[in-house]
Amino acid sequence: MTSTFPDISISTERLVLRPLEEDDVPALAEMMNDEQVAAWTDVPQPFTEDGARAWITEHAPAERTAGRGLHLAVTEFLTQRLVGIIQLTRTNWHVRSTELLYVVAPWARGEGYAAEAVLATAQWLFRDQEFERIELRTAADNTASQRVAQKVGCISEGVLRNACIAHVRAEDGTWTDTRTDYIVWSLLPEDLEGAGEQLAETGGFTSFSDWN
Repeated sequence: MTSTFPDISISTERLVLRPLEEDDVPALAEMMNDEQVAAWTDVPQPFTEDGARAWITEHAPAERTAGRGLHLAVTEFLTQRLVGIIQLTRTNWHVRSTELLYVVAPWARGEGYAAEAVLATAQWLFRDQEFERIELRTAADNTASQRVAQKVGCISEGVLRNACIAHVRAEDGTWTDTRTDYIVWSLLPEDLEGAGEQLAETGGFTSFSDWN
């Protein structure tokens, strides 16, 4: 029998991570059309509301049901605005490992939301789901994503040469593919010791006391 992630909600001081809902369609479409998202992810451009709806109603539930992963909306606790997305993919239930991806909306960047959401997800995976490894892959030139990995305590394991396709916007507005390297990071349960305190000192994380 295939193992699957539960339908869950995770709360931090500033954020709520929850399953994607159809009400998220407009905000999700807007976020995925951002220049930075288009550059570093493989989402189709332009990303339509129909695409967002298919992601929420078809792709995300299918990934969870099949045991491959989990897609969570990251929302501000106070405003309920969509801050970003956390995706778990390539999940191996025998090894108890999964790959984690994150996207943050343009308006929410610089607030430490990505690190807060990643850390909360990692705590849940290690404590509640008994996972032993989380893997992150960042494009070689995506320094913002690399800072998030470092901030939560990830260890850089090496480089996958020429393994990533990034995207560059041409002068005529079209996107062209360009190959680059992936930096591979890992997070193990013992790596989280002290990560919460370190983020609290920088103002990027307060607590993950409320688990739903």
